[in-house]
Amino acid sequence: MRSFLFVPADSEKKLSKAASCGADALILDLEDSVALSAKDTARTAAAAYLKTADRTGPKLVVRINALDTPFWEKDLEAVIPAKPDMIVVPKTLSGDCVKKVGEHIDKLGGGEEIGIGCVATETAASLFTLGTYGGSHPRLSFLTWGAEDLAAALGARDNKDEQGLYTGPYQLARTLTLLGAVAAGVQPVDGVWKDFRDEKGLEAEARAAARDGFTGKMAIHPAQVAIINEVFTPSDSDLAHARAVVEAFEKAGDVGVVALDGVMLDIPHLKQARALLARAER
Repeated sequence: MRSFLFVPADSEKKLSKAASCGADALILDLEDSVALSAKDTARTAAAAYLKTADRTGPKLVVRINALDTPFWEKDLEAVIPAKPDMIVVPKTLSGDCVKKVGEHIDKLGGGEEIGIGCVATETAASLFTLGTYGGSHPRLSFLTWGAEDLAAALGARDNKDEQGLYTGPYQLARTLTLLGAVAAGVQPVDGVWKDFRDEKGLEAEARAAARDGFTGKMAIHPAQVAIINEVFTPSDSDLAHARAVVEAFEKAGDVGVVALDGVMLDIPHLKQARALLARAER
């Protein structure tokens, strides 16, 4: 999945429009975008949407409330019978949080196909545990990161510098999320670009994320989806180069290094090429 669009679960208007925006996944949000007084309404609306939506469209994901709130168990009890494709857990502290949620989904009779994604960097403590997600629960599907909640947790005045670039703590959180996801064998998903009117800024950040190894990105507005999909879809030239790399190694036989267009390539380049082609085939 390349694009994950957050949609407030208590907004019928936004839910009705979201399915046609081209996102690979819709995240029906029960957390930050929903007022405390509307939690019950959002929970009921999310379950109803899951039961009636066209399941041939985007994946349907639910972000529950954090595990330190009294809401998360009720969230799961409401939506798991409606069979979401995935549950997103915010403000996770370690792989133990994934285990806790995974076991609760199991207890509720959720099918094996229900995955778990985590927003894994929204507290100071969470940055020290990104290596604990591997093997935490078979449902774990992706890790992403959140700069805004982390800034609030740190008491920061801002999380970007004068050039609009993330400052040190947030660059660290992003990097650790990427490393933690890859180490756990799950999808690394970049966080949101909050200025939805700044399409150039979004594209630049998405391209930097794809360059570094992220394979998808969160969106907060439907207008961001097309840009994210384009950036994280391998281009024809990317695929052609990857095929050429694989072909060069196959022709060379049992070797560790080949030359292609005047450039020396070794086994890591072959692994990158195969991974890119595998993603394109999904």
